[in-house]
Amino acid sequence: MSKKIPVIIDCDPGHDDALALMWALSAPDKLDVRGVTTVAGNQTLEKVTRNALKMLTVCGRTDIPLAVGAAGPVCRPNREVGAPIVHGESGLDGPQLPEPACEPVKMSALELLIKLLSESEEELTLVVLGAHTNVACLFTARPDLKEKIERIYMMGGGTMGNWTPAAEFNIWFDPESARTVFNSGVPITMAGLDATQKAYVTREENELLRAQGGKASVLAAELIDYFSRYHYKIEGFPGCTLHDPSAIAALLVPEVFGSENCRVDVETSGELTSGMTVIDRINYIGKIMGREVNCNAEVLFTVDREAFVREFLAAMKRLDALV
Repeated sequence: MSKKIPVIIDCDPGHDDALALMWALSAPDKLDVRGVTTVAGNQTLEKVTRNALKMLTVCGRTDIPLAVGAAGPVCRPNREVGAPIVHGESGLDGPQLPEPACEPVKMSALELLIKLLSESEEELTLVVLGAHTNVACLFTARPDLKEKIERIYMMGGGTMGNWTPAAEFNIWFDPESARTVFNSGVPITMAGLDATQKAYVTREENELLRAQGGKASVLAAELIDYFSRYHYKIEGFPGCTLHDPSAIAALLVPEVFGSENCRVDVETSGELTSGMTVIDRINYIGKIMGREVNCNAEVLFTVDREAFVREFLAAMKRLDALV
């Protein structure tokens, strides 16, 4: 049996965060989830924390420590929090979820990150599904702990936007922190919109998911029922795009994606482009500007959609057997 990957998941649930948590917790033979941290974004910090606790309860993993993180961007304290047009007022509108059967630990997200990284005898993998605020704070407070991180798998960015024409929501929400993370020197796999907008579930496939009949499968289908409204009505997509689950898939089944090593930076001051990830696929910086710049991210660009959906449905079926 291959060794389990120890991970910490940083999130702001959010329907796709919830689905990503479900996928991660469906594979206890492959992933050792050491902790969960929350950050404001899709809704207020209080709401996303409550949602994360509900998902740990649903998945029967109240043993995993959860710590509360940043209530907003450090450099943009007046940033309006929440995307109710996408996720509703609770952040997880739609399905009926149980009350949390656990509480956050008595330490902050930063303190839990430091504790888990410091005490681990092996490198840990970070899965970052929301704004990068908690991770940037970690790198500022304890830059020495970067060496304890194997890789960051993140959802965010892309060559287009979904919150502004230029910027994806997670990066737009706290671009300064995202820039800190991209320039940290820690290896990154970036599941941006180029791949995640192709990783969608159709209405017909969602009915196949629901027909699996287990508690997890039915809940996942109900989450998609609500989340898909935005994709169909606003974006006009052919299915419900599973953004955050793509970061988990990149960790568990990387073969379903096609990627390129690129230089990625984040625009923080543009009037129209703040939060844009600037992805140099052709090495313009080197070829035209004459500057030597190292690639800092493996960027996902393509996905075998049918294989992705098969893996997602199989994960929910595994979780059915666990809950």
